[in-house]
Amino acid sequence: MAAYNAEMNRRLYAAAAELTDAARRQDRGGWFGSIHGTLCHLLWGDRQWMGRFAGWDPPPPGIANSPRLIEDFSELRAARAEADARIEAWAATLTPDWLTGDLTWFSGASQKEMRERRWILVTHLFNHQTHHRGQAHDMITQAGVRPAETDLPWIVDRAALGIG
Repeated sequence: MAAYNAEMNRRLYAAAAELTDAARRQDRGGWFGSIHGTLCHLLWGDRQWMGRFAGWDPPPPGIANSPRLIEDFSELRAARAEADARIEAWAATLTPDWLTGDLTWFSGASQKEMRERRWILVTHLFNHQTHHRGQAHDMITQAGVRPAETDLPWIVDRAALGIG
């Protein structure tokens, strides 16, 4: 999933890069407003979860601030690529024992301590990406750019994604 996630992010960012900065920042009615805001939120969420899973520095607090995590698109794109590489490296170290354990954390969104099995939370990490990446994909398409193929049966180089 980490390799697939990284590749889909590369494809989405390549499509977003074809748009002007104004087009990326235009409020398109997405959950986080714009394409840029949605991409920022995704990186914010990944940093939040990876802080809990692997000790990464957490992002600034507050989901409401997540659409403004990184203002410059080039910097955001570089940060996304770095995070994806780190997530792939981390995912390669996971063991069944670690995944079956529990994680306890304080949820700023719920304002309470939470506890859940790690495998569910790792699944959420990737599902969250898929969910909001789909929103960004739709907004990019509406802006007139068609992102590269994301459906697994039609991706030619699946081996590069570790799903050969």
